Amino acid sequence: MNKSDAPFVADWFVISLRWLVLLGAVVAMSRADLLFSFINILLVLLVLWNLVLTVLAGLNQRLPNHRLISVFVDFAVAAAYFWLHGGLTGSAAWFGLLPIISGALYFDLRGGLLASLAVALVQSADGFLRQVDLLLLIVSIVATFFLGGLFGFISQQMISQLRQIRNKQIDERERQQRIETERLRAIYKLTSSLTATLSYKRVLDMALEISTSALFVDGAESAEGTPRDDRLVSGVLLFDGEELVVGSARRLPQADLRVTFPAKDGILRAVVENGDEVVAPGVADDPELSRLLALHHCQSVYCFSLRTGFNVYGVLVFGHPDSGYFTRDRRDVLGIIGRQATIAIQNARLYQDLADEKERMAEAQEEARKKLARDLHDGPTQSVAAIAMRVNLARRMIERDVNMAGEELVKIEDLARRTTKEIRHMLFTLRPLVLESQGLIAALEQMAEKMKETFGQEVVIQVDEKLADDIEMGKKGIIFYLAEEAVNNARKHAESPRIYVRLQPVKKEPEIAWLQIADEGRGFDVEAITKSYDKRGSLGMVNLRERTELVNGLLHIDSAPGKGTRVNVYIPLSEEAADKLHHGRVQE
Repeated sequence: MNKSDAPFVADWFVISLRWLVLLGAVVAMSRADLLFSFINILLVLLVLWNLVLTVLAGLNQRLPNHRLISVFVDFAVAAAYFWLHGGLTGSAAWFGLLPIISGALYFDLRGGLLASLAVALVQSADGFLRQVDLLLLIVSIVATFFLGGLFGFISQQMISQLRQIRNKQIDERERQQRIETERLRAIYKLTSSLTATLSYKRVLDMALEISTSALFVDGAESAEGTPRDDRLVSGVLLFDGEELVVGSARRLPQADLRVTFPAKDGILRAVVENGDEVVAPGVADDPELSRLLALHHCQSVYCFSLRTGFNVYGVLVFGHPDSGYFTRDRRDVLGIIGRQATIAIQNARLYQDLADEKERMAEAQEEARKKLARDLHDGPTQSVAAIAMRVNLARRMIERDVNMAGEELVKIEDLARRTTKEIRHMLFTLRPLVLESQGLIAALEQMAEKMKETFGQEVVIQVDEKLADDIEMGKKGIIFYLAEEAVNNARKHAESPRIYVRLQPVKKEPEIAWLQIADEGRGFDVEAITKSYDKRGSLGMVNLRERTELVNGLLHIDSAPGKGTRVNVYIPLSEEAADKLHHGRVQE
């Protein structure tokens, strides 16, 4: 079964004419009182056949060798009907037109003449067997060939016209497809530029250039290679403080590049406040845009807001001398490009914010180092100094009282042990050597032992060994610090009998590690704590967020009063996994 996306026009013509022939046969049989003759079973069969062809044509389907089968069936029925109804002298003498018409419609002039030849042979055989008058036979054969040639010629001309119309439709469809392809290519080019640079000035320049290219891919002018219309005026106005300034432009004179706009009146106010696109017949009466000299000769102006959420970064402005130039289709294209430009600006701002955040983190790390230095000075350093003084005292006491000197040495030994313990604790916190020598699991287990030994806090470690081995050393350190920070927070505030540290891959994304620190303690209102966190003087949650950012991960804290706390950290192990994680394409 053959199928087409477009209707088979010839089939519909043949089906329609066959219905007319059948109607004519029914009328002729009725007038001759032969309608209910057994011979008319052929008409019933032809009706059923035509119904089948009608259904197939409605479904845009064809049988294999559809045209040959259709003409053959028409010829067979017509010949049988012609023969059974008396031949040339009977009431169905005209029924031979059916295969002639279908042959002509399916196979042009050649089909009409071949069908005429077949009908003429039937007529000759009938005339010979029935002893029909020779003159009548000759006239019938000549008329048959004449009608075959006539219908073949008409069909040839009609099909030629239909093919021309069809070719024009195909050409128009291909032209529209080329237009859409060019526009998509322009948008893709802009999108690629967004990913290639974080300089929004460069991207905005390219956005205006691509806008010009995309707008002129709209018809025969581009297809035929004639010069493009370069009358389009365009510009990007960006907020610099409270006013709009020209960030990038095409066909604006130097004087226009220095103009600023408060965006408090006219078209700019409507675009900035409402966030909608505006199409205007000109700017002669606009209190702000009329200051741009390049727009004075423009009879059509289009403005688009560069907005994301409640943030307005600026306005795209386009102008053209032709009124009605900015059609719905062109506005849609400019809208897409404008939204991509908005993303470019937003990315540039976010990148700058990230740079500032990294600088702040560097300052925080410097402060941490200073704090460590203060702790060493106030703790172990003072203890070591005290040990030295007491050793000197013990040395003098040996000369006077050996027993007292022995007691002093015991005190010195105890002080030295405490000092050693303090230093080892600091070193373990600062750089757990077991992490480098024995791996992440051993470091976490040692941390759990120290928690049990020092604070009586039970910590349960559940780590996927294969995942722990696959993680690079730098990320292992961050994961250890995250776990230690979260465990310490839970120990101080949760009052939980057990704290669980789990590390395993995300089920459907094995290149993303999932670190969870969960407790069965008091829990807290995350939103309320987050809002007032800057007033608390604690750095626990800040440290968690900063260290999560160091591994390009995501932090999520799930807690509620009386229901414990779960600190979830998702850590990408590859760039592709990071892209999925930060674009919300991860399924747990």
